[in-house]
Amino acid sequence: MGLETVFGHSFLTTRLDEAVNWGRKYSFFQYPFVTACCGMEYMSVFASAYDIARFGAEYPRFSPRQADVLFVVGTVNEKLAPVLKRVYDQMCEPKWVVSFGVCATSGGFYDNYATVQGIDKIIPVDIYIPGCPPRPEAVLDALIKLQAKVSKESVLDRKASGGAATGPMAVKAAKYK
Repeated sequence: MGLETVFGHSFLTTRLDEAVNWGRKYSFFQYPFVTACCGMEYMSVFASAYDIARFGAEYPRFSPRQADVLFVVGTVNEKLAPVLKRVYDQMCEPKWVVSFGVCATSGGFYDNYATVQGIDKIIPVDIYIPGCPPRPEAVLDALIKLQAKVSKESVLDRKASGGAATGPMAVKAAKYK
């Protein structure tokens, strides 16, 4: 990015990736897929003490077609897995997924046949937030890491670089179609 002067007029020059990613990283519209007790900690991040709006993620969207960040908050069981996959598929590109809490990340202490042992068996995950439940500070830290990831992405290569389930992920996700 630079400031150039041509014929007495100043122009700000930048690369397309930098300009688009700057706008993307400060305007996240998240879709909360809340299934368990971690939902209380997710809601606390919107309170004035933590104020997620400072990071450009103020407005949750309750339609996956209007969202670009999917927050999977809580336990996902085998019966709910196809619903999660459908919600992910309905989101427009570019889209990112945040696994919120230990239950969404690895199944938590629900080590049984009915619980999905990590949502990354269903959909690709960009950021993992540890904890049972995660503290609001951890959520804000994950959001900052997601912003850093978005700012380094290529605008043209997003879909090919993992935005859609391809390769081994497609084989794992085929079970939940």
